[in-house]
Amino acid sequence: MEVEPLYQLTAHCPACQHDFKTSRIRPKFKQVERMDSDFCPHYKQEALNPDYYVVQVCDRCGCATTEHAKKTWSEQDVAQFNAQVSAHFSSRDYGGERTLAQAIETYKLALLTAQTVNENSRIIAGLLHHMAWLYRYQGNQQQEERYMRFALDAYREVYERDAGSDVNDARLIYMMGELHRRLGEFNEAAMHFSRLIHDKRIMDAAMIRAAREQWAEMREQMHKLKLEVPDEMFEEKKFTI
Repeated sequence: MEVEPLYQLTAHCPACQHDFKTSRIRPKFKQVERMDSDFCPHYKQEALNPDYYVVQVCDRCGCATTEHAKKTWSEQDVAQFNAQVSAHFSSRDYGGERTLAQAIETYKLALLTAQTVNENSRIIAGLLHHMAWLYRYQGNQQQEERYMRFALDAYREVYERDAGSDVNDARLIYMMGELHRRLGEFNEAAMHFSRLIHDKRIMDAAMIRAAREQWAEMREQMHKLKLEVPDEMFEEKKFTI
């Protein structure tokens, strides 16, 4: 018997306590063709992109969450969600196969839900970055850059909030640098890459290597754009991100 790429599981809604169906891609069908420098995966079969199914949406009230979102809501969370999201939701089922357009709809619902119930800021930053990826798949550069900007601001908020708690959060520093680079903000990108490369407290070899690669890529990018490349941009800096 041929195995279907999609399988269903039951999720529980923290808002209305309704159990509903949501779909996932079976691991054997997750075939990555290439990975962008900000970790956006591209799959051999666009229709079998697991990112389309990250968000689970309650068909009754419109509550949209991910597996990493908080599972228990306070009475205030429920009241705010009902007033700001559920009251405007027209019942529809996202439990089966999804198109790219439907995936974008689910992420927008997830952002509304997360912002309404004061979800963890890392969750919100991840949703915003995934939205940028979805628009990249769609070829919509304007919206991709818009959501990269939102994601960058959210990552910066996470970093500033957690400053001093984990100097080795190298992936976060790298991501801020790479999003700055993709948005053409080269001085800011250089500052983040420089910290990863030169700060001896950071021990993440993979992120240090990635920063070196993107630092070199940025230099080439600036030359192609006929921009002046100041030597001081690539010198060791004081780390005051």
